[in-house]
Amino acid sequence: MKPRPYETVQIDFGGVIMHMMCVKWTALLAGVVGLALLWMPLSLQAQLVLSLAALGVMFFGMSRPENTVFRFITFIFCAVLALRYAYWRTTETLPVFSEPLNFIPGLLLYMAEMYCLLMLAISFFMLADPIKRVAPKVRSLDDLPTVDVLIPTYNEDPELLAGTLAAAKSMIYPRDKLTIWLLDDGSTQAKRSHKDPTVALAATRRHEQLKALCKAMGVHYHARKKNDHAKAGNLNDGLKVSGSDLVVVFDADHAPVREFLKETVSFFKEDPKLFLVQTPHYFLNPDPLEKNLRTFRSMPSENEMFYSVLQRGLDKWNASFFCGSAAVLSRKALQAVGGFSGQSITEDCETALSLHAKGWRSLYVDKPLIAGLQPETFVAFIGQRARWCQGMLQILILNRPFLAKGLTMGQRICYAGINMFWLFPLSRLAFMLSPLLYIFFSLEIYQANIQEFGAYALTYLIASFAMQSYLYGKVRWPWVSELYEYIQSIMLVGSIISVIRNPRKPTFNVTAKGQTLNSDGLSPIAIPYFVMFFVLLAAAVYSVWRLATEPVASDLLMIVAIWNLINLGVAGAGLGVVAERRELRRNQRLPIRRHAILRQGDRNWTVILLDASSGGVSVQFADHEPDIDVDSDWRGKIEVRRGGRPVSFPVTIRSVRDFDGTNVFGFAYPERLPGTFMAIAEVMYSDQAVLQERISRRQVRLDIVSGTLRFARWSLVESFRAVGYLLGFARAESVESHDDAPIVVKTNNAQIPGKAASVPDIRGVRTHA
Repeated sequence: MKPRPYETVQIDFGGVIMHMMCVKWTALLAGVVGLALLWMPLSLQAQLVLSLAALGVMFFGMSRPENTVFRFITFIFCAVLALRYAYWRTTETLPVFSEPLNFIPGLLLYMAEMYCLLMLAISFFMLADPIKRVAPKVRSLDDLPTVDVLIPTYNEDPELLAGTLAAAKSMIYPRDKLTIWLLDDGSTQAKRSHKDPTVALAATRRHEQLKALCKAMGVHYHARKKNDHAKAGNLNDGLKVSGSDLVVVFDADHAPVREFLKETVSFFKEDPKLFLVQTPHYFLNPDPLEKNLRTFRSMPSENEMFYSVLQRGLDKWNASFFCGSAAVLSRKALQAVGGFSGQSITEDCETALSLHAKGWRSLYVDKPLIAGLQPETFVAFIGQRARWCQGMLQILILNRPFLAKGLTMGQRICYAGINMFWLFPLSRLAFMLSPLLYIFFSLEIYQANIQEFGAYALTYLIASFAMQSYLYGKVRWPWVSELYEYIQSIMLVGSIISVIRNPRKPTFNVTAKGQTLNSDGLSPIAIPYFVMFFVLLAAAVYSVWRLATEPVASDLLMIVAIWNLINLGVAGAGLGVVAERRELRRNQRLPIRRHAILRQGDRNWTVILLDASSGGVSVQFADHEPDIDVDSDWRGKIEVRRGGRPVSFPVTIRSVRDFDGTNVFGFAYPERLPGTFMAIAEVMYSDQAVLQERISRRQVRLDIVSGTLRFARWSLVESFRAVGYLLGFARAESVESHDDAPIVVKTNNAQIPGKAASVPDIRGVRTHA
């Protein structure tokens, strides 16, 4: 007899309950067994058997990465290996106290390792059960809250601001509930009345220029009296002049897609205690490592590890935090803590900490909804990371999140872990320099033979690399984390010492963006990286000589020589990062595929837009191509559709290139009025899926063997390229380029070019507040 529907449901539900109980007891049993193994006294052979068995259970647990119980089992047995290594390292490998030359550096290395084990434990806690959010549906447009969009700026170019303003204005939302503000900290009243007439003139021209731009684009302009408390002060002044229910913050170079508010605002209707919806930062351009090693199109970007994994893990513990941009915040919540915090130079994380401590909640939406720019030169990259490092350590010292009242235990662990992460330069340099003490001076700071190293250290290292691949494999390739940490460590140690000596001393410095390099060459701060490389190279040569000439070379020398060789590989790849390649593009392009119509007079062609930027578009003709001479002044108009209505913009021919047997035509904008930027925003940011597809295409796992071989090639090839630059072999090739059309806005019946080039003092370096 066929069962009735409700009977089928009843049986299935019972099976689910039984399965859940079974797996929970399995996880609990695994935890008990794992903990029991921690303190069991074992011989060296038994330890090796235990380590291999634990690795086997780990690999079994990794077979179901989306299953929480299997994830828990994996964490437990990795912890068994890590803690047994820590116990052995503490009780059997430290030099004796009576030999200070060995004991002191040995203790420093031991502390660096214990720091890494602590960060591993915190990462396990953070990533126990990452959350994937889906926006709730909007029931009625009348229920939507009012929104103020705050865009702080310091001295960014008007063309950058025009693109961001146009994208913000194009967001899907009721027009009567959306207000956009440009908060100009580069034209404060204090700057316009500065005693230096050059500074005053530049600020006054920028003030008039941006006021006219905002008026033409239908957005609000505000410049405060003086630059108190940097970006936090600017945002707080924006809170005073605005009054909507929610506040959206976009950095000056962060252009949102049309769906931004659709994907974020509705969460606030569901939770009255929600203060933050944070979204990831997606970048159109490569950072120095991606550009100089040419990995931008194929390798996951550095920030994807944080935004695609860590923020989702923090969200589980109500600890996802404000990242300074691409976020929606509750005005009511901000008012409850006096606005954006300004004690540290990372006002975003500090603001989130203060609100979490007051019982407010946050959440994270893992969808790329903005497209921005990141530093391209190595100097600017290090400057940005120095600010992050100092600001996070300021919070650790001044706010003491691990003791803060009002936080849950989970939030305390998460905030403390995020802040403590920025001590990594100390441990990274300890790992780089420690082998040199034995190779050059025979200081025995790590006492172990090769059998002990294999049973304890090697299996722990295998587990560590396996866990890195398990947790971050799609967003971070093998050895890339080590490279990113190394290139920052050499320069950030001074920043750490500065904060420890005086936590209130660091000041907010804007991050330079939009810089371009016209020729290959070394970074101005490259010399320390060459010094480190050649010292490690000398140590590698000397260690080989010692192994070949000493009658009885110790096991420790072999271990240390291999360790130093790995460090040399990292340093070699690091030279490739500081050996900077010229920038080929003036404007960063976003790949798109969209149908459009190209019109010239009464002639029409169906075209496909392949990519777009603030300077032009690339076009492929769908049917037949017109006869276009690239040296002529051929002009037309491209028309796309938005919601059934046409949006058009003028273009002029710039180039033609062959791509897989098909001509691709490059068109520029002959003029850029505010309406042109609105059309550009429609072409570039109308579809969030374009950003998601680009991220998904890069997020591909690379196994440890392939990753190691790829990294070894970087180490070899890039070190030779960098040394060639050092010896003066860098090539300065000319690149054909065309100046962008100026932005034209009108004020007092006079046209003002939107570029700041006519004002030398505010042109300088394009920076990001």
